[in-house]
Amino acid sequence: MIIGGQAVLLYGEARLTGDIDITVDLVPDQLSAVQAVASDVGLTALVDDPEVFARQNFVVPYGHTPTGLRVDFIFSFTPYEHEAMQRVRVVAVGAARVRFASPEDVLVHKIFAGRPRDLEDARGILAKNPGVDIGYVRTWLRTLSEISEHPLEATFVALAREVGLVQ
Repeated sequence: MIIGGQAVLLYGEARLTGDIDITVDLVPDQLSAVQAVASDVGLTALVDDPEVFARQNFVVPYGHTPTGLRVDFIFSFTPYEHEAMQRVRVVAVGAARVRFASPEDVLVHKIFAGRPRDLEDARGILAKNPGVDIGYVRTWLRTLSEISEHPLEATFVALAREVGLVQ
C-alpha cells in the first residue's frame, strides 16, 4: 500500500514529494520478493547490503537512476500494519489500479512520525476528509503510544480540534 507523501496528495493538501513509500505485507526475511519486483521495474537498492539493512531498519530504499525517483519499501510486522493492509483503498491512476492506505491509516502514520511536515500533512487530511473514522485513529494512536514517547492521541485530538472535527 502507498503511504507517505503520495497518499497525502490523494487525501490532503498538494505538496512536493520526491519519493514513493510503499508498505509491503512482508517481513525482512522475504526481501527476495521485493528485490524481484524492484529489478523488474528498473529499481536498484541504495544501500550496500539490503538484507542487513532490511533486518535493522524494516525498510530498504531503492532508486530509479533514469528519473532519480526514490522508492522506499517498508516491511510490515505489527498487528496495526496488517490491519491497515486490509483497509486499503484501490484508486485508478491512469490505467493502473493502485492500493493506497486509507486516510485514517495515513493519519496514524503521519502522527506517529510526528515531524512538523507530517503534522501539517495530517492537518490537511483532516480538513479535506471530515468523515474520517476518528475512533479508529484514536484507538490505534492510543495503542501505538505504548511504544512511543509521545502523546499521539492528544496530538491527533488537537489537530482535529483545529479543523473543527472535535470539540
